[in-house]
Amino acid sequence: MSIVIRRRGFAQALGAAASGLMLAGFADGWKLAPGDLAPPPGFGFGSLQFTLTDAETGKTVTAADFRGKIVMLYFGYTNCPDMCPLTLNNAVWVFRRLGPKAADIRFLFVTVDPGRDTLSVLKSYLSKFSHTDLVGLRGTDAELASVAARMGARYSVHPSRDPEKYAVTHTALTYVFNRDGAPAFSITGLERSDIDLNGIARDLGHLVSANQV
Repeated sequence: MSIVIRRRGFAQALGAAASGLMLAGFADGWKLAPGDLAPPPGFGFGSLQFTLTDAETGKTVTAADFRGKIVMLYFGYTNCPDMCPLTLNNAVWVFRRLGPKAADIRFLFVTVDPGRDTLSVLKSYLSKFSHTDLVGLRGTDAELASVAARMGARYSVHPSRDPEKYAVTHTALTYVFNRDGAPAFSITGLERSDIDLNGIARDLGHLVSANQV
């Protein structure tokens, strides 16, 4: 089950969703006013803080490496059959819709299945989406648990020698941060084929413009 709180077009979803399930999406009528860019009281996730490994470079990175950029953070895994690839495809569509503004945004894909998602597997997987602003991140169990806890995200991995029985669940939510790493808003339903991608592009474009350096 997911809990959805709306504030003038914000879609904030808390809770967990199985990898084969959809979180409720509220994309209709997203029209952010400048005041909406500040998180409301009791906002459901913390500032951007993490220590993880970049799949592209093999180097340790922290949230500080992304300061100055708008960050979209998503938890997923490369063997995900539906939600993760759809989310990434939609994110790439939004980046293309944004044009030059997309250069100010980074999409961080944090694997919740590091046992199978080695750095090379993660790098190869993201390369299929043909966009340079998708960043694959992998962590130790402790590093992953730490960043997930800050986001209020949940995940579980139940390994099995039988691929059909290897079960992974994760929160299906995209967390958005401003250039300072502070929570801006969250996107629910980015894995859906019927979500209002134009509206999401407008919201992100608004955030880019409102946070000019």
